[in-house]
Amino acid sequence: MRIRMTAMAGAATLTGSLGLYPLFERAGWFWAGFGAVLAVAGGGLLARRLRMPALMNLVFGLAALLLYLNLVYAAGRAWLVFIPSPDSLHHLGDLSGEGWRAANRYAAPVPLLPGIAMLTAAGIGLVAVLVDLLAVRLHRTAPAGLPLLAMYSVPAAVREDGVGWLAFGAGALGFLGLLMADSREKVGGWGRMVTTHSRPRDVPMAGAEPRPGEAAARPDPAALAASGRRIAVGAVAVAVLLPAAVPGLQPRGVFGLGGAAGEGTRTVTTPDPLVSLKRELTRLDDSVVLTYRTDDPDGPDYLRLYALDRFDGDRWTYSPLKSSSKDRLGYGRTLPPPPGLSLGRVHKVTTKVAVRPEVRNMTFLPVPYAPTSVSIKGDWRVHPSSLMLYSLRDSAGGRSYSVESVRADPTSGQLAAASGYPADVVAHYTAVPKNIPQEVRRLAEQVTAGSATALTQAVRLQRWFTSTGGFTYDLSARAPQHGSDLVDFLLHSKRGYCEQYAASMALLARILGIPSRVAMGYTPGSEVRPGEWVVRSRDAHAWPELYFQGTGWVRFEPTPSGAAGQGTAVAPSYSQPAVSTGGDDDGATGQAPDASSPDAGATAAPSTGARHRDDEGAGGATAAQDDEEGGFSATPWLAGALLALLLLAVPMTLRRFTRRRRWAALAAPSAPSPGARAGSRAGPPGPASGGPDGRRARRPDPASGAPIGGRTGAPDPARAAHAAWQEMRADALDHGLEWRASDSPRATARRLGELLELDAAGAQALTRIARAEELARYSRSRSAEPVERLRADVRTVRESFAASVGRRARWRARLLPPSTVTQTRTVLRTAGDRALDAANRLNDLPARLRRK
Repeated sequence: MRIRMTAMAGAATLTGSLGLYPLFERAGWFWAGFGAVLAVAGGGLLARRLRMPALMNLVFGLAALLLYLNLVYAAGRAWLVFIPSPDSLHHLGDLSGEGWRAANRYAAPVPLLPGIAMLTAAGIGLVAVLVDLLAVRLHRTAPAGLPLLAMYSVPAAVREDGVGWLAFGAGALGFLGLLMADSREKVGGWGRMVTTHSRPRDVPMAGAEPRPGEAAARPDPAALAASGRRIAVGAVAVAVLLPAAVPGLQPRGVFGLGGAAGEGTRTVTTPDPLVSLKRELTRLDDSVVLTYRTDDPDGPDYLRLYALDRFDGDRWTYSPLKSSSKDRLGYGRTLPPPPGLSLGRVHKVTTKVAVRPEVRNMTFLPVPYAPTSVSIKGDWRVHPSSLMLYSLRDSAGGRSYSVESVRADPTSGQLAAASGYPADVVAHYTAVPKNIPQEVRRLAEQVTAGSATALTQAVRLQRWFTSTGGFTYDLSARAPQHGSDLVDFLLHSKRGYCEQYAASMALLARILGIPSRVAMGYTPGSEVRPGEWVVRSRDAHAWPELYFQGTGWVRFEPTPSGAAGQGTAVAPSYSQPAVSTGGDDDGATGQAPDASSPDAGATAAPSTGARHRDDEGAGGATAAQDDEEGGFSATPWLAGALLALLLLAVPMTLRRFTRRRRWAALAAPSAPSPGARAGSRAGPPGPASGGPDGRRARRPDPASGAPIGGRTGAPDPARAAHAAWQEMRADALDHGLEWRASDSPRATARRLGELLELDAAGAQALTRIARAEELARYSRSRSAEPVERLRADVRTVRESFAASVGRRARWRARLLPPSTVTQTRTVLRTAGDRALDAANRLNDLPARLRRK
């Protein structure tokens, strides 16, 4: 079975998988892979326990991996929780497809979505299968390093920073440990170490002994092993330290501790913003993200993190950010002016922000738009065209900073009068994929029919989402993954949260020719004391920003607010002018809408069935958090351990089932034994042997008094003897005792009695079993031993076997009984012979039909 090598192969796979850590936001992927490795190890152990061919070792490992994935990710659709069904296999296929698409769409580190977690577990499991096959089954440990190396190639190809030296060192030590365990096992297979002694020439070698006082020259195995370990550790240290010391290989210096002097242009990669948005909205604790103070007389505006300017047909994201040292925020440096802001009224705002230390991986700064200067410690940079503030290495968690910004105060008249867009703005911010369905394009025209200005079109779109379109705010809605999801939101389901609302309005605006993008960040939050505001995780929000010449980018609010939507969302005043239903535009008047008008306002009474964002129901938020939180989860680990235990329990279960079936078969009516049939033929027929009813009576057996011939309800003594003998043989094999098939029952009993030194009860039980088997084999007379006595004797002998062997042999007999290997091999051989015979019969069938 090579249990030690199996454990080392699993440990090498797990340490090698540590190199995948740069690809994921959280560590939950490791535990999914840990469960997969456990399952594969159990499958390999079972295959080797049954002495299957090498190909079957591969098959058992893959089968165990499939059972594990089915148990963890499709248990609700499987038979008996873990047995794959067509429905569960179809679900696993769909999940893998979603995970593959998500992995191709997101930049590393990716969120640990269910599909990505399943693909990771499957990938680590496949590597474990190959390592187990090569190193454990085929004794080819060195080639087993190739699949381990493949896991390092993935982050090296995807991430610019590659794999950290700690992860590389751990994986290298794991592989070296596997090599050392294999070498030790190979050397140990030769037996005890044989040494020679140095002798004078006048002393013959044969039969020579060392002289008195002469020390034998014996190599020290401990010293050799220690030398091997030192060489291994030294090799790993050189592999880790040498690349870090070579100039140019590490852009941040040795171990990443140096500066970034001389750096060129780098591409900024971050987690998908909209995935982070869904995770924040569905957090159960509603934790505080940040607090801030502002001097804005009109009340605080939204705090923006991202500006998503590109729609690829499925998702909104931002174009790759090319960062260089000239984009750094210096002390007192003024940021680039806001694009397009030249005519509208503005006022300056100062905001002081304190981000909570618990916030992790916030590499973009939440700031009011449009920032003009920022005072913060660390390496922070600005993207000139969008004014997003980001860092390549620092996080905003635990930091305090001050932001100077200008806030536009456009009137509806100014926005309505805006006309014309710069060519570069039109080219970049009105682009839509060609595969947008015609139904969506017609929908944009229908909703804004009769509008004379871009402002009127934008207001009509906002009002359609918040009031007249029949939409419902629902946090349990699935995050859009494809363009078809947005189409379904617009035309059919009309249920979603801010991501769907913002993405859909921005898309419809682009179809109408209005430059637009999706912004993501936080609403103003809640005021806790005068001038001080608190922003929580459920204040995370997405909204569309539309471009108007002279004012620049201004936000709109298509998401319902208040109790029926995003609780702290606020529609800006310029997005709520009175708009006529005809072709005339009243937006330039700047008048507020009549509150009594059914079309007034950007928010309306909640429709039936609308859900508040704090009322996700019993499972909405929990399910979302379980699916998208990437932290520690014990489920994959426990599932893998459970599956490994189930696989290891197969031999024990098979042994107990065989024992129970063997004794239960004796309770069924049995056919007459050969001796019984002979006795029944001895009696002369005729009336002399007839009973009172004229039928022939059965003669009593002289040994037991039971009638002979025909079928009876009593067990056949010969079958009972054979069952007891077979049980004793299986128990002997399970406890590691020698069983000679050529010995007679009496010789076997004598040899076992001398070997085990049985007590009186054990010796008598062994003698009764052997005598019953002798009578059943060689004599027509029937044993007088009842079935229950033989069964009790077998139990007594089994206890004697267990008492005569060591603890390890006893546990092996209980958990991994060797007799099941022979039984399984016999069953497989019989099944194979029958299948071959059936195939031969089918091949001969045409010839037989022609002969007929």
